[in-house]
Amino acid sequence: MEEKSEIAQKLYYSIGEVAEMFDLKDSTLRFWEKEFNIINPRKNEKGTRFYKEEDINAVRVVYYLLKEQKLTLAGAKKKLKENREGVVKQAELMNRLQQIKKELLDLRQAFDQLESH
Repeated sequence: MEEKSEIAQKLYYSIGEVAEMFDLKDSTLRFWEKEFNIINPRKNEKGTRFYKEEDINAVRVVYYLLKEQKLTLAGAKKKLKENREGVVKQAELMNRLQQIKKELLDLRQAFDQLESH
């Protein structure tokens, strides 16, 4: 998952902000919301979506299954039905490992810059 930014501690995020985090279109998030009941952002009277951190984590799980594991919609739904907790833990682990990898690459780049001076 190539998230563009870490989730800063904000209470609610717009659909555009969440789409940008995962490099997705707003329409993809709306579609996933219809297909996966774990994605359930709050909506106001006008239908504007407000994503909490738990909603973003649900998007992360679906993203992991569809984009990283390359499962079909049916395959992802089946996986969540069979072992939701395991899938959530696996997605969280992959996300954390990717964060660590990014931090290590940033450190490496910083050391390389220091050595070249």
